Amino acid sequence: MSPPLLLFLSSLFLSFLSLSLSLSQQPPKGYLIDCGATGKSVIDGRVWLPDDGFISTGASKNLTVPQPVLTLSTVRSFRLQNNLHRKFCYVARVYRGARYLIRTTYYYGGVNCLNFPSPPVFGQIVDGTFWSVVNTTEDYQKGLPSSYEGVFEAKGSTMSVCVASNTYTESDPFLSSLEMLLLGNSLYNTTNFDSHALSLVARHSFGHNGSIIRYPDDQFDRYWEPYEENVSVIASNKTPPVSGFWNIPPSKVFERALSTAQLEPLELRWPPLSLPNSTYYIALYFADNSDSMPSSSRVLDIHINDVRYYGHLNVTSEGAAVFATRWPLGGPTKITLSPAVNSNFSPLINAGEIFDVLRLGGRTHTRDVRALEEMKNSLQNPPLDWNGDPCLPRNYPWTGVTCFEGE
Repeated sequence: MSPPLLLFLSSLFLSFLSLSLSLSQQPPKGYLIDCGATGKSVIDGRVWLPDDGFISTGASKNLTVPQPVLTLSTVRSFRLQNNLHRKFCYVARVYRGARYLIRTTYYYGGVNCLNFPSPPVFGQIVDGTFWSVVNTTEDYQKGLPSSYEGVFEAKGSTMSVCVASNTYTESDPFLSSLEMLLLGNSLYNTTNFDSHALSLVARHSFGHNGSIIRYPDDQFDRYWEPYEENVSVIASNKTPPVSGFWNIPPSKVFERALSTAQLEPLELRWPPLSLPNSTYYIALYFADNSDSMPSSSRVLDIHINDVRYYGHLNVTSEGAAVFATRWPLGGPTKITLSPAVNSNFSPLINAGEIFDVLRLGGRTHTRDVRALEEMKNSLQNPPLDWNGDPCLPRNYPWTGVTCFEGE
């Protein structure tokens, strides 16, 4: 049962932080895996690895249409057999207890032949947790790849990321690229990663109209998409120091903001899609970089779907982050920023993130995993889906393995 609304409200936090930003950033640590590639490649100074060290099944396929992005030119495809629910898993060594950004990217390119002009629909899994359905049809019709991003904590020395056929899968599932990047321990740290994970719904830089903001602007290589509304845009050459800012957004998102021309409420339909009923992590970022008088103030009240989210937020040049760890939403979402009674400047907003809060699916007992791994290693040709968690999610046990709950 969901906790009452007052608990959601009590989970709001306000962060006013001012620390220096390092100008020289190292790329985020972790894995950049180019699925189906036969060798290493270097893109923007970062090394992408071929995937044969992470998976032992599936077929490498080349797209026949040239791609502007090298990692989209190949895929690893997994044969669909008799509509069985099977998962095919990449397994990587990780740091136990560390937090990872996992991003999967899919571009179909017609690799399943002319009989299947549209990309297949299938699922993706992390360890024993069903993450999401992968449906790239709309993006593919526009000639675009589809990316999915989540934040998961490593529960052991390895982590598995899998694609999995389901009842809607009509042709072979596939994967174009997989990224597993270490995040700082301070990021999203009000989430209980012992029992939950985060699945990205939207992350936007409001008022930004250029390309996606990512590494090196974002030291963790998160994607901040441009977002424009038919409202005023404030541009600034000044940005707040953000290295200690809650969740450490990139300073570039504070170069522009959405606002109103008059002292009136700012209303956003964000995120720009209808949401399934669930609980969500919401983080909003603000900074007043205007040349306002010292005696002036930009104070605002925040409502989400007409429910009070945060009141009397004083936005200064130092910046502010407001977030809720579990906020119930469903359907279209409206965010209203209203000038407070003592404010003499219009409201503004620079950036926002929203994640679906996923409950983890659990893990197969370690002793059982070890026994099955020993059996797998003793077989000359183990079943193709004997990777990842042997029993979970429940609909995806290893072929031939019967699982029971309990000790």
